[in-house]
Amino acid sequence: MSEVTLVVNGRKVSGAVEDRTLLVQFLRENLGLTGTHVGCDTSQCGACVVHIDGKAVKSCTMLAVQASGSTVTTIEGLANGADLHPVQAAFKEHHGLQCGFCTPGMIMTATDMIRRHPDGLDEATVRAELEGNICRCTGYHNIVKAILAASKTMAKASKGKAKKAA
Repeated sequence: MSEVTLVVNGRKVSGAVEDRTLLVQFLRENLGLTGTHVGCDTSQCGACVVHIDGKAVKSCTMLAVQASGSTVTTIEGLANGADLHPVQAAFKEHHGLQCGFCTPGMIMTATDMIRRHPDGLDEATVRAELEGNICRCTGYHNIVKAILAASKTMAKASKGKAKKAA
């Protein structure tokens, strides 16, 4: 057994885990954060994506002990209280979901994608970067539309903050 200490969604947590415990298992089973899904057990579907130290990572490919000392954000920690994150709001507005199983991973991937492309995204880039996330219900059209809309919203907000600071 090993002791794991993380900051998860802004809260310091720790716990004893077997060395073979995956991060996704620790989040779901030890912390009760079930928004991070286990879809394929082979790291191909992306339902388990979380942010580790600000970067999107498939939590089924990482051991909990490997993440010890890191800051983790799950889908539960993305919103600001009752205010949805712009990506969550865009998925809602543009109906970027059907059954919802892949949605947390899609949103976490999209949030990281937008962070890495602060000047905006195009459809080809979004589709290429979603290759590690599988949705079995949609044709991705509304998912892509939602990510593009969120990207525009976040770019405008970022430019507005830069103008205020200047």
